[in-house]
Amino acid sequence: MYISITRQHIDHTFSQSSADFVTYLEKENEGRTPELQEHFFDQNNDFVTPEKVIKEIDGNTAKLKRKEPKFYAITISPSQKELKAINNDRELLKKYVREVMKDYSAAFYRNQPVPVNSLKYYAKIEYERTYKGFDREVKENRVYKAQIAKLEHDIRKTRRGEMVGNVQNLQRQVDKLKKGIPHRLNGKAIEQGMKKPGLQTHIHIIMSRKDVTNRYSLSPGSKYMESESLLNGKKVKRGFNRDQFFENAEKTFDRLFTYNRNFVETYTARKTYIKNPHAYFARLLKLPINERSAAFQLLGKTGVTVPMLNIPKGKVDLALKTIKQFKKALKVAKNASSIGI
Repeated sequence: MYISITRQHIDHTFSQSSADFVTYLEKENEGRTPELQEHFFDQNNDFVTPEKVIKEIDGNTAKLKRKEPKFYAITISPSQKELKAINNDRELLKKYVREVMKDYSAAFYRNQPVPVNSLKYYAKIEYERTYKGFDREVKENRVYKAQIAKLEHDIRKTRRGEMVGNVQNLQRQVDKLKKGIPHRLNGKAIEQGMKKPGLQTHIHIIMSRKDVTNRYSLSPGSKYMESESLLNGKKVKRGFNRDQFFENAEKTFDRLFTYNRNFVETYTARKTYIKNPHAYFARLLKLPINERSAAFQLLGKTGVTVPMLNIPKGKVDLALKTIKQFKKALKVAKNASSIGI
């Protein structure tokens, strides 16, 4: 499970309205008949029109300055393993989103609890993802394509007499590189823009900066996790606990769907790795054999090369050789708003 929270981008190139973002979220509905389209939903309604989403978000910005974000975008990306566990069921995903929003509201540190019904949000399920330039498959294929392009350029120059060379030898090198391209999909080399295979379902949420009354600011982007300040002589609680939200969102999925989460699938594990790689691998090597084997298999799906069997517990440094690879894999997963484990 990977969940990201990003603020609305605001500069001279971005509109003050949510219209562009809502239009972007409608991209999968293009060309589909009404009964096959995926609709926005909120905590209590299964069908909300794009027009209403724009109107409600844009009209809920009282006292916000022009350069302040008017909404936040939350992306919930279950792994393929998690999606398989619930049969990629749209109704179960909606149920999960509505429970997650309770975790989201509970993560605000305020004088009074923030009830979920005070949130103004609209969610949309999407089923497709495309390969981006930072995906491992695209980056590794790009090395081959760059070499092929150079050789083909040399072939053209040789044929024009602009350089000395053997066209047949150059062509053999091109053919060898084309054959050796490592990542293919249905026989075609993977490149940016191609649709990813398998289950790619994820949820986008557009969250108003203000509550439903348009009076109170609920910013998950606050730099304060949990703090108190004086306002007109009174102590005021403020902040948003992201760690609490991410951890509880995982627990909610596990509780709702009786999901048995492996250590490497957890937010706590990813956070431990970033802060203390030695502790991460030490914990990994102490897992029961079956769970450890499953953990290594899951890590392998991210492109990380890990020793699969019988690593002595005292040789944690041996496992640490995979750190650079794992760090890159986590970065790619974060950028793609998706994670394979």
